[in-house]
Amino acid sequence: MNYDHQLLRRKQVEELTTLSRSTIYRLMDKGEFPKSKAILGGNIVIWVRKEIEDWIKDQVDTAVA
Repeated sequence: MNYDHQLLRRKQVEELTTLSRSTIYRLMDKGEFPKSKAILGGNIVIWVRKEIEDWIKDQVDTAVA
């Protein structure tokens, strides 16, 4: 599997980011977090791992010390 296209479920996104479900969706609504994608007719919601890891890197790079 191409690492750039690895798919994550919500629990995995929560673990990687340490964000709660509500925070993830609030940030998505504000356009400040990668959007989820619905697959299999909308029955499964996923995120692309590379997009989440890029978001984490951006947070670290812009963090105030």
